[in-house]
Amino acid sequence: MRRVRVATLLIGVNVVLVLVVIAIGGLVAVPLLRHFADEQGLARVSQTAAIGQAAITRSGADVANTARLLAERPTLARLVAANERAATEQFLAQFARSSDVSGSVVVHDGAAWATSGAAPTALFTATLNTPLLVEADGALVLAHVVPLASVPNVRVGVWRRLDAAYAAQLSATLGLITQISGRTGVAADRANPSFALRQAALRSNQPQVARLDSLGQYSAIVPLSDGTTPMGIIEVRQSTASLQASVSQLLRTLLLVALGVGVAAALINLLVGRRYLGTPLLALQRAAARIGDGDLASPITSVRGAEIGMLATTLEEMRGRLSHVTGDLRRQQAESNAILTSIVEGVFTVDRDRRIRYLNPQTATLLGLEADAVLGQFCGDVLRPQGRDGGRPCETQCPIIHARFRGGARATEHLLLRDGSRRTVVITSASLAADGQVQVLRDETEIEASRRLRDTILATISHEFRTPLSAQLASLELLIEQLPTLSLAQIQHLVLAVQRGTTRLTYLIDNLLESARIEAGELAIRRRTITLDCVLDDALEMMRPLLAQREQTVDLALPYPLPPLLGDATRLTQVFVNLLANASKFAPSGSTISIGGAVNAADVTVWVDDEGPGLPLAAADTLFSRFVRSRVAEPEQSGVGLGLWIVQSIVERHGGRVSALPLPNGTRLAVQLPLGGNNETAGG
Repeated sequence: MRRVRVATLLIGVNVVLVLVVIAIGGLVAVPLLRHFADEQGLARVSQTAAIGQAAITRSGADVANTARLLAERPTLARLVAANERAATEQFLAQFARSSDVSGSVVVHDGAAWATSGAAPTALFTATLNTPLLVEADGALVLAHVVPLASVPNVRVGVWRRLDAAYAAQLSATLGLITQISGRTGVAADRANPSFALRQAALRSNQPQVARLDSLGQYSAIVPLSDGTTPMGIIEVRQSTASLQASVSQLLRTLLLVALGVGVAAALINLLVGRRYLGTPLLALQRAAARIGDGDLASPITSVRGAEIGMLATTLEEMRGRLSHVTGDLRRQQAESNAILTSIVEGVFTVDRDRRIRYLNPQTATLLGLEADAVLGQFCGDVLRPQGRDGGRPCETQCPIIHARFRGGARATEHLLLRDGSRRTVVITSASLAADGQVQVLRDETEIEASRRLRDTILATISHEFRTPLSAQLASLELLIEQLPTLSLAQIQHLVLAVQRGTTRLTYLIDNLLESARIEAGELAIRRRTITLDCVLDDALEMMRPLLAQREQTVDLALPYPLPPLLGDATRLTQVFVNLLANASKFAPSGSTISIGGAVNAADVTVWVDDEGPGLPLAAADTLFSRFVRSRVAEPEQSGVGLGLWIVQSIVERHGGRVSALPLPNGTRLAVQLPLGGNNETAGG
């Protein structure tokens, strides 16, 4: 099958487009535009009629207000009470002229007593304070009747005729021809082309709108009712000539423009299409096909034309770069494969959605998987990490996500392999680069992890015990050697030094023993009714030597009295000893440690504030973990990282919680304990 050239195709398409545009203009645009013009004309007269109806409603409200204003006039009440009919009629005439109404009347015993014009008879028996729309003398009349103030059995009525003058005034306001007719006038004017439309509006009590071709006008009719019964209509008309003329002019313009554009496009394509498009594009198509087939050695010849010539040059430059880059990629791929297959650690990469894109043989061996079988799968489904609660930490503690915001992350993960065995690994995650993220997987067996943890703990404990023991030994040796020559103050100083070392050792030993009990599940809570005042006093008494050594003072500001609660006084004393020791350790010498609290209906909160360097943002998640020490530079006596973990364990067994908050100048550690009992089973 012979293929059509681009130039020939462009000429044919433009000719067809011209014909299609002309056909659409003749078959669709004409009736559609006329229909839109009719909709616009009908919408305008309908909206204008509704505005006119609203204007009549406002006139009715004005008549009602005028009637009430007239009834409240003291002069009128005085004239009626004095039976001065002539003066009353003169007053009513003057009032009608100044109030823009057709007339007013004073009704007594169902008859007009005084009037300023020909009052409609319906006013004499009309319901008080009710809008009235009646037909009188061939015109609609808006009326309102109210009682005359201070004069019993006397009514005051005001009316306004919706006559030709009113309709002319309304026409000037609305900008369209407006006519107001009563039911009698509508019935009598059968020769009117809109007679049927008027009757339909009166029968249905609904607005009617139509195009009256016999008049060349759009007509909208809205019924005017007294609340239930249509009494007349308001009709608004607009000529169709102006809209139809605009539509015809628009259609002629569109057809001429479409024809001119189509002819010009066909001529331009005929002149330049084949010379500057067809032949050059065919040559470039053949060159692109060669590149697509892998032929990066054949050069691309230059062609005529600015844009197409630039395209040919760009394709040639692209061919050269592709040839160079392909060679580099092949060399780099060979080097990368050699590195990744020779290292001990497992390496895998993921995309932005954490789906595995590559993993080296070590990763597949470590996880017991086939490398090709897991490509494209979510890394959590492949690694199957297990959190402490049995769930996957992929949403809240994923090192891959953390690395994207921190520039890198490392985490220990406990994996559940496909064969049911478990393996502990350390995953080091790099930050996201382009659309890939590299992860390094290092096996961390239980034996190796236990050995490292054991060595770390023993080294830390040895260091922490050696410092106070060395200080005690030096104080005792000095006391033995120089006891006869020492003064009482010097002896007291050496004894206090020994006491402080002993207190420090006692604090460390208590934490280690408590850690062992918690780890073995033997931490028992003996619940008794206690008061936190006594617990805090005991904790302060135990910490007094260490606080005195650092010349630190304690500011105690607790609510009085603190309510009693159920708890283990010994364990809670250890909680506050650890909190005070932590505050003393990180606060500078000579600073103040503040103890405060708050009580509400369900629990009591006690907090310890220090004036230390503050809580780093990254330390909030691991502050209460076991054997974790602060990243902030610690003093010489740094601790083994058990204090806050023990605090959290004891407080949670009491049904409470512990939290750490940064302060402008320091850190706040808060303990919240329930006032009632909880579901924790007390030990014996």
